[in-house]
Parts: sequence; C-alpha cells; structure tokens
Amino acid sequence: MSTLKAKYINDIKTALIKELNVSNPMLIPSVEKVVISVGAGDSAKDTKVIQNMADTISLIAGQKAIITNANKSVAGFKVREGFPVGIKVTLRGANMYNFLAKLISIALPRVKDFRGLPKSGFDGRGNYNFGLNEQLMFPEVEYDKIIKTHGMNITIVTTAKNDKEAFRLLELIGIPFARGHK
Repeated sequence: MSTLKAKYINDIKTALIKELNVSNPMLIPSVEKVVISVGAGDSAKDTKVIQNMADTISLIAGQKAIITNANKSVAGFKVREGFPVGIKVTLRGANMYNFLAKLISIALPRVKDFRGLPKSGFDGRGNYNFGLNEQLMFPEVEYDKIIKTHGMNITIVTTAKNDKEAFRLLELIGIPFARGHK
C-alpha cells in the first residue's frame, strides 16, 4: 500500500471526520481519480511528436496514455475528424496515490520559483485543476529523449461536496497551495 494512501486512511480520514462533523463514513471526502491531459496543438501534424508525447505522459503516470482524436472537423482550427488532438491518462487506485506522492514530494519542489499552486483552480464541485508548463520536472523524463517540451493539465477529482471540503482534503494530503487570499 502506498504511504500516501496509508496516511489518508490512518490520519486524514479521522481529521476530516472531526473538522467536517461527518457521521456517515461513506461521506468522508476522498480523491476519486487524477486525470493528466495534454493538448497536442501544432504538434498534432507529426505522428512522431505525438507518440513521443504519449510515451512521456505514460512514463510520468506509470500507466499507458491514450491519444485522443477529434470527433468532428473544425476548419477554423485546421482539424479534421479523426485527427489526433491530445493525450490523456486517468489514474485510479494505487497508480493515483503513487502519482500524487511523486508530484508532491519530487516534481513540484523541482519547479523553478515555485510559490505553491493557485487556490483558484477549484471548479465549484470539489474538483481541482492546475497546469504545469513542462514535463522535465519528473524524474522519469530524460531530456535527450524529448522531441518537444510540452505542458500538461492535471485534474484531481474528489468526492467532496464543495470546494471548501476539497481544499481541506487536498491540503491534508500535502498539495502545496500558494499563500495568501483566494
């Protein structure tokens, strides 16, 4: 069992029960899944670059990423139906906890001038979104094997009813939020 999952079960659950005054243990907020996504942008034209991006995200996530294709043609974006437009991977269970632990303890501290993640990334339903500018902060990524650096969007989906509960859950897990006001 992941140390982060053990921390959640042993420490965070009891703290949330006291703070949120939850009587039913099934209503304790938890992390449901983590979704990592990358928009291909102009790189979509080159299959080698798309495959390299998918391989990089697979390395980072510890699980195979899939290449997403356009559902319909949009002339304004020069996209045809079936054209690759991005990469995504959904993490649950042990892979999710391993990724979150790696993100908190290894990747985010390696970001230059990191002052914490913005508190404005909550969506009103207890989910949190934030973006990273490049993939080089993860230890699995080898700079020489990267064709093109790219950013990624990370969505943490929780079972919390509102942003306040989700914020407290993620804060207890160890997500480093920026100091100051919302």
